[in-house]
Amino acid sequence: MATVLKAAVREDLRGSRISKIRQQGNIPAVVYGKKFGSRAIAVEEVDFIKTMRAEGKTGVFKLDIDGTKTDVMIYDLQYDTIKNKVIHVDFYAADMNVEMDADVPVSVVGESKGVKEGGVLQQAVYELSVRALPQELPDQIEVNVEELDVNDALLVKDLKAGDNYAFNNEPEEVVVSVTPPDEEPEEEEPSEEEEPELVGAEEESGDEEQDKE
Repeated sequence: MATVLKAAVREDLRGSRISKIRQQGNIPAVVYGKKFGSRAIAVEEVDFIKTMRAEGKTGVFKLDIDGTKTDVMIYDLQYDTIKNKVIHVDFYAADMNVEMDADVPVSVVGESKGVKEGGVLQQAVYELSVRALPQELPDQIEVNVEELDVNDALLVKDLKAGDNYAFNNEPEEVVVSVTPPDEEPEEEEPSEEEEPELVGAEEESGDEEQDKE
């Protein structure tokens, strides 16, 4: 059964009204698409969080706008980093018969041989651009790094695309790499013959002699 998220049209777009929407436990949002146009809406915060967890960033689900259902995806989110809350959502009204581009999260899998030998795993990109029909977009791109040794790297061209999607990134773009361990310079031990200079020692000594006089 397809996920359905209910939404209500927003007629009043004043800033004061947006604040009231949030106070009522809703999130102001906008939904747009080439055929759909653009419409300001609001969704319940609790229902939206459940939908986002169930469908992910690239999942397609139904948005019920006052009784009319439209296939949408989450296109962009705005967060209040202090309160750790979503404060605005952009939905994209997807044409299920037309390919589209979307940024898909990269998930690193396994522990590389190089890391086991002391190397450092460097992840260069955290999302990859993918082109596919909306329903064929993957939730994530798994990148297995187990065979990576020190000074090895995985490029976009090394990744296996799915049967129903293709990568838009440059083939030579680095996704992950393993660099040599950082060499920390050895600390020199202070010589026993050298004593640290005490700042102001001479001045204090001079002051003591004056006090004696």
